Amino acid sequence: MPYSEPTDLAVIACPGGESFADAVITHLKHNYKHRFTLKNDAISKRYNLDKAELINKINLTNDLETSDLVIHGAVDKYRAPSFKVDATFTYFANGEFKTEINESIRGKDVFIFQDVENHEEISLNGGKNKLSLSVNDHLMCLLNTIDAVRQAGAAKITLVVPVYPYSRQHKKKGREGLTAAMLGHVYEMLGVSRIITLDIHSREIVNAFSTINLENLHASYQIIRELGKIVDLTGKTEDIVVVSPDTGAIDRNKFYASGLKLPLAMIYKERDYSVVTQNAKDTNIKSVKLLGDVKGKVAFLADDMLGTGGTLLKAMSFLKENGATKVIAAISLPFFTGNATELFDEAYKQGLFYRVIGTNAVYHEELLNKEWYISTDVSALFANVITRIHHNQSIGDLLDNRNIIEKIIKAQQESGENAKSE
Repeated sequence: MPYSEPTDLAVIACPGGESFADAVITHLKHNYKHRFTLKNDAISKRYNLDKAELINKINLTNDLETSDLVIHGAVDKYRAPSFKVDATFTYFANGEFKTEINESIRGKDVFIFQDVENHEEISLNGGKNKLSLSVNDHLMCLLNTIDAVRQAGAAKITLVVPVYPYSRQHKKKGREGLTAAMLGHVYEMLGVSRIITLDIHSREIVNAFSTINLENLHASYQIIRELGKIVDLTGKTEDIVVVSPDTGAIDRNKFYASGLKLPLAMIYKERDYSVVTQNAKDTNIKSVKLLGDVKGKVAFLADDMLGTGGTLLKAMSFLKENGATKVIAAISLPFFTGNATELFDEAYKQGLFYRVIGTNAVYHEELLNKEWYISTDVSALFANVITRIHHNQSIGDLLDNRNIIEKIIKAQQESGENAKSE
């Protein structure tokens, strides 16, 4: 495999996904330099070769393997790879998108990035226009880009969509569409071979695909890493309990409880389904009960996505009423739609929660300046998965974080023991 210039790995960033793509590319470059160094060190030692001479030979091999005449750059040094493909995205006055690929990607393994929940102002048409795009705008841009990449002769197309569009429309309860599945059929029709996403809302969505492989990544390690900075995960100075905010999130929170070896509680809502709700203020919830004990403890809740945040705020308030000392929430996909940020600002002032941990898979400039918000970086995880997929290597250990979580707990325990001995 080429270690200095992966000429057949290409990244195309749609306007909404550019920020996340740039973060992932930074880690991709680090991965390739690290691999090159390891390769050089191991082979020079094994065959008793001079390292400088070996670099020259590796570059020669890469030049022979590339489909280009030669790879640009010096032959006696590490040649940093270039991943990002130059593309132009045009937004027309009537709302249509056009994607143009400005360099050859024929025969390449192309990864298309899009963040459909990026509602920040985005520069379009060479900076002439700045617009905040909807989910549907981002989705249409993504579909246009897939088709442009297909028409340009890419060998393989992978979508990197941390938020799978319309993932909440996956169950048919009446005369409604299965939009999550329908989009899967569209992707397959356009020649997509793989989708990489983060904490997909329902595992049932994978059943909609006939030919696409879906890699569902988890941010549990990154979240626990941040959680360990603000609470004592060993339980020596603070009692912690994991709380599932509802029955739908029980599996996710059970994973955290078992991994951290902590008790698991659950908020149960008793509903009267004879009552038909007309708006957000009306509710058919008759009573809310806590199955477990949070009094005098730190309550930790985890969920996959946060929209307007009303349900989570009610859960936080309920836990404080039941005696929780701190309430910390972890959200893999922090949308914060509508006036959610203002509502959380007010709730934080009232002391209803301590911190919210979210990932950078959804781009939010405003959240980064909030005292109550902690952003955890998942771009390295995506970069590692992309590298391994491109080189046909296993990603099993990246999908199951339990071993890494155990290492975090062990490191905290050892750190506490060393502090006592000092």
